[in-house]
Amino acid sequence: MAFFCILRKILGKFYSWSPGFGAALPASYVAILIERKSRRGLLTIYMANLVLLFCITAAMYMFFFRCKDGLKGFTFSALRFIVGKEEIPTHSYSPEAAYAKVEQKTEKHEEKPRRMNIIALVRKLVDSVCKHGPRHRCCKHYEDNCISYCIKGFIRMFSVGYLIQCCLRIPSAFRHLFTQPSRLLSLFYNKENFQLGAFLGSFVSIYKGTSCFLRWVRNLDDELHAIIAGFLAGISMMFYKSTTISMYLASKLVETMYFKGIEAGKVPYFPHADTIIYTISTAICFQAAIMEVQNLRPSYWKFLLRLTKGRFAVMNRKALDVFGTSASKHFQDFTPRLDPRYTIVPPESPIEFS
Repeated sequence: MAFFCILRKILGKFYSWSPGFGAALPASYVAILIERKSRRGLLTIYMANLVLLFCITAAMYMFFFRCKDGLKGFTFSALRFIVGKEEIPTHSYSPEAAYAKVEQKTEKHEEKPRRMNIIALVRKLVDSVCKHGPRHRCCKHYEDNCISYCIKGFIRMFSVGYLIQCCLRIPSAFRHLFTQPSRLLSLFYNKENFQLGAFLGSFVSIYKGTSCFLRWVRNLDDELHAIIAGFLAGISMMFYKSTTISMYLASKLVETMYFKGIEAGKVPYFPHADTIIYTISTAICFQAAIMEVQNLRPSYWKFLLRLTKGRFAVMNRKALDVFGTSASKHFQDFTPRLDPRYTIVPPESPIEFS
């Protein structure tokens, strides 16, 4: 608000860019300087809103995951948990050693006599189905064939996604435990629970299935397979359409590629890049919130209303319609009460002095 008034005083009048972009640019820059450095990157990612196709993002992520020294830290650990260590190109043990370990385990189990109950029969049946079947020599899932490998991946990550969504809904369900007990049951069969499970499960199964298929077709294991497999796995986003996930992953991918370019000496390093990106992105967001609210995401608009305690909605946008952006399109019923002493045109609803 301070820069809004300062800019109006300096320029002498409003321009199409000054109420939103012009005032928000210095304001957001000052705000990000006050913010902790550890949080600047997250704020930049959130406000930059880099919307890329999830398929392309997944393809590049999986390619870096398969490359040597491609990903590090939390991102590498998260992908290893999702797709499994079998898709990592380098392992500390050979196929022969893996088979030896499996044979030793089998011998130990056979030495111990046990009663053949239903659980043991089911387990034996599952093991026989998993171990007897097509598996390419380049595949590193030594205890499963390619078909059971994909099915197990789907079941595992479907369960993880389902449980995550259930846990996220527990607080809201318990708030209505005594007033609406039926809502507790809806916690387990909610549609969103199955959507997240289907998204994670299908992503893993499609990626693993495509990787195995390409190993069979090309008769080798190549990092380039991850690009095709990751791209096709990205189709799983249709089960759980989330702009937040796509935006965050795409932004982090750009950040990863940028820093890899700096390490390779092919991309120049720009100091304070996160601050500059945040400043420009926030200014654009404020420009849209003032000049063309109809083109702003509803979640951003609600956030700005909460942040300013509703003041963003009580601006005299009719005065901005001259710039041709239909600024007052959603505020036709709002008529500001203005002091006629400070207006050129007589206001529709002037302030009455007693």
